[in-house]
Amino acid sequence: MTAGLDRETIEQARSGDQAAREAVVRDAAQRLHSHALRITRDRDLADDAVQRTLVAIWRELPKLREVDSYEAWSYRILRRFCTDELRRRGAARAAVLEPDQLPSPERPSLVVQRDQLQRAFADLSADHRAVVALTYYRGLSGSEAAAALGVSAGTVASRLHYALRSMRATIDAEERAVPPVALARSATSTFVLSAAGR
Repeated sequence: MTAGLDRETIEQARSGDQAAREAVVRDAAQRLHSHALRITRDRDLADDAVQRTLVAIWRELPKLREVDSYEAWSYRILRRFCTDELRRRGAARAAVLEPDQLPSPERPSLVVQRDQLQRAFADLSADHRAVVALTYYRGLSGSEAAAALGVSAGTVASRLHYALRSMRATIDAEERAVPPVALARSATSTFVLSAAGR
């Protein structure tokens, strides 16, 4: 169950209660947008995927069999529409830094590290980005991520392994190509990826 919704609200929404359905859609809009942005790496694609997901949730919620599977079910729908948007618009576009990620004298190395991780993340396939986003950004367990994606836990573990290995390789290649002017940036990146690979 999501943090903003209780089981009763989802039951009521499933039964056709308009106020409850609106609450479910509002919760989904907030919860799913950042996840869509991480998968698509494009604000417009994420917006479109979320809008399509909200329409699908609104229409399909009465058919949901298990209320306890609502969150995983909504992630599966979102994942499908993110993939559709990426295919329809010609695949991934370059990630845009958010205003809080712009360089400043107080945190230049943090921005470099974050940018480095973003580039490595953006190079992943949509399937690999989805697993990393669900596991590390949403904090889902392997079995929860598997349920959300509609794949086995073994597939999640495999995709996560290859995604993290690919990110490490991208970062290593980038660091070899750049003069050792900011070695400190690799320390945090390596730590984050090592911790992620546990």
